[in-house]
Formats: sequence, structure tokens, C-alpha cells
Amino acid sequence: MGRKEENTGFICENCGREVLPLSRGTYRNHCPFCLCSKHVDEKPGDRQSDCGGVMRPVSVRYNTQKGWQILHRCEACGFERHNIVTDDAVQPDDMARVRALAADVDMQ
Repeated sequence: MGRKEENTGFICENCGREVLPLSRGTYRNHCPFCLCSKHVDEKPGDRQSDCGGVMRPVSVRYNTQKGWQILHRCEACGFERHNIVTDDAVQPDDMARVRALAADVDMQ
């Protein structure tokens, strides 16, 4: 069984910026500045992956139950996961980057 999810901050391994915990009690799983993530989970929140690769944002989609989501792909192993776009009051996701991802999808 995996460890309990924790709402903690971190330093982004891609851009080096400080990422603060979410202000609304859930947990943050990607950088709000560059939108990159880290491959630490096999299932959401379990922290059971030994990969540790940087997961790059590759596209966005709209899920009728969860809202806008970013698709992240691990550079090390190719694992993919969707993560919810965060509109946190303290550090919201960079919506210009999210829109750019959406535009890239539209052009393909």
C-alpha cells in the first residue's frame, strides 16, 4: 500500500523555481510555472515509482468531471498521466502555457 498524499511544496527539477503547497487542501503534482512534473507515482498519490524522470506537458484536454487536464509524458520511460490544471489563489498554473499547449493540439 502506498503512502498518503501530502500537500507539500518542492523545487521544480526542470526550472528550479520554488513551488508552494496548494492553499485548498489537495496536493500539487506539477510546477505552475513550466508545467513539468516528476514521475513518482504508479497510481495517483502512491509515490511508488522508482523512475523519477521529468514529465513534460504534451497536451491538454477537457474532462467533464475534472475540468482541464494536462497530459504529462515521462522523458525517461514514456509513462503518461493526466493532471488537473490548478487555479490556486497563491500559485495558479501559467494559463498562457496551458493555452499554448491547447493551440498546439488544435494545429495537429
